Amino acid sequence: MTKALHVLLAACVAFAAPAFAQYTPSAGHNAPAAAYEAVKRADTGKVEFVPSKEGAAVSKDPHGNARGNQYDLAIDGAFEGQTVLIIDQTGNTLVNTRAALKLKGLNSVVIPNGLTPPIAEFKKQLAQSCQVWLISNGDARLTDEHIAAIKSFFDEGHGVYLWGDNDPLYVDTNRIANALLPGLRMEGNLRGEVAVGISQKPGGVGLKEGHLITTGLEHLYEGTSIATVQFTAPHGRNAALYDGSKFDASRAPELPAGFTAILYGSAGNLVNVAYEKDGKRLLMDGGFTRLAVSWDDAGTARYVKNAASWLVNAERFPQKVATITTAATKK
Repeated sequence: MTKALHVLLAACVAFAAPAFAQYTPSAGHNAPAAAYEAVKRADTGKVEFVPSKEGAAVSKDPHGNARGNQYDLAIDGAFEGQTVLIIDQTGNTLVNTRAALKLKGLNSVVIPNGLTPPIAEFKKQLAQSCQVWLISNGDARLTDEHIAAIKSFFDEGHGVYLWGDNDPLYVDTNRIANALLPGLRMEGNLRGEVAVGISQKPGGVGLKEGHLITTGLEHLYEGTSIATVQFTAPHGRNAALYDGSKFDASRAPELPAGFTAILYGSAGNLVNVAYEKDGKRLLMDGGFTRLAVSWDDAGTARYVKNAASWLVNAERFPQKVATITTAATKK
């Protein structure tokens, strides 16, 4: 076993406690330290991580990300039987998204545009889900009761993913965001269409280095036309957040406590932010086109899998996570 892989797998032993058993040895690393394989034992059905042959390099895809599901945040099938509830107000294709979720064992239930169920039924759907996603349109379509139910779901520790896109495709996303974390919102329309790398400085263009969500990602497609995450109530139209406007600090706002920037876009704008505090988890993302346009150009499939795995919040709900073993001592 190479020294690098020995260190990598030894670190994974620390994740072997039930709360972290779903994670691969690459968890929290944008690039794997060494090549390894995930092998499912025939006798136990559990997964072992086995080093690749001596000197084998980590295979990369055409975009420069590690190739293979073993380099995702979570093992395949880790969340078997759990469900992601997706409120889809846009009608864009979710075929690739749902297939990516399924690889991690996550079923998905999609509420189509215009068919949000009455509040009693909606609460039942939430109760059967480990997380809820909203892909927002340009007008208010959820009732206050639906938003209150999502807030209760969030306060219980279940994951929430709020997606928006170019102005005005974030109306209900902003309504929910403000109900959950007052002041949180998105605004604007800035050109994207770039696969960004790892950010080289705080607030710099690119991906957050070393976060669980960016596991196995050295490059990620930002989306097409995208909105910018903000943290204060709106005070009229912010021209800096729209195409053709001069860059200013509002594109990369100061992060309040509990927030971590996951992706700064090529326009210097905060596209994607994670919230983790008091046992709660939320993602806010101004680039939902990533789910339907130029899928996996680059890294979208892995990003979706990682984001959903993180939102399961297995650290708070370990009893719902599959248990794995690691081959940390295997030669």
